Amino acid sequence: MVLSKLAGRPVLLVAGLVAALVLPWFVYPPVAMDIACWALFAAAVDLLLGFTGLLSFGHAAFWGSAAYATGLIAVHSGLPFPVAILGGAAFSALLAVPIGYLSIRLRGIYFAMVTLAFAQMVYFVANQWRDVTGGENGLQGIPRNFFGVDLSDPFFFYYAGLPFILAGLFVAWRIVRSPFGRVLVSIRDNSARARALGYSIDRYKLLVFVLSAALSGLGGGLFAVGHGFASLDGVYWTTSGQAVMMVVLGGIGTLWGGAIGAALIVELNDYLATAGFQETGIITGAIFIVVVLVFRRGVWGTARTLLAKRTARRPADPAPAKITTPV
Repeated sequence: MVLSKLAGRPVLLVAGLVAALVLPWFVYPPVAMDIACWALFAAAVDLLLGFTGLLSFGHAAFWGSAAYATGLIAVHSGLPFPVAILGGAAFSALLAVPIGYLSIRLRGIYFAMVTLAFAQMVYFVANQWRDVTGGENGLQGIPRNFFGVDLSDPFFFYYAGLPFILAGLFVAWRIVRSPFGRVLVSIRDNSARARALGYSIDRYKLLVFVLSAALSGLGGGLFAVGHGFASLDGVYWTTSGQAVMMVVLGGIGTLWGGAIGAALIVELNDYLATAGFQETGIITGAIFIVVVLVFRRGVWGTARTLLAKRTARRPADPAPAKITTPV
């Protein structure tokens, strides 16, 4: 049984990698890139919500600001889009330092509301600073320059951008599996006990907040390059709400559940938009309510729990019979 559990993790990782590699063969490549970007965004939000116990409604500020920063770097400097994306992620991390420093001292709904307020401030700046961001028209014409090659084909662009998504997911996975991640879980479960053990709670919260913002910015920058523009929708609070919904659908505290939630939401929105249905929020909201009522731990969380129970019910392997020799 122990060996089967240890073997299951590599199998799941390989299955996820294979699914990411073959995704544009079964899904329209731009939609596949959207799924990958939102999956990274959901994993970044889950670092806070699932492993630290911090519900943020302001992560759209990092997703959207990185989109603008990436677009500005790519448009005005002519650098390849991988450099622009890393620059956008770095900008999100810098932006998260003052926001996180002022927010982490609060808990629960107060933390969520303060992060939401900061996100709306970023939205206001992006809307008013029209000379830089384009205002309501957005920042358009973001190139896909890949070291001198124009990746206008979305199929090839997907594979050029996929390593950044996989690297971001690996960083999130490494954080969760590290001693740092265990301290985050202890802060989530009992912050008073973690403080009594000598851990600087505020420092850990600020660090994970900045790391989460950087991963969100990495996905937001790649999303902007994939669409060729950055708009106000990226910094609006509904973007944060959609990421939280993906995490809840997939399973809070599972890390990989956000990818499943992202695939469900993005594919459903694309299908409804293609069918000409405008009020997609009604359908996604109804599905969200059903999943929350039926699958309390999310899709992946519920599946993992059922699999664990099924494995626990299996009878243990019988001990080998002792061979005795006659006297």
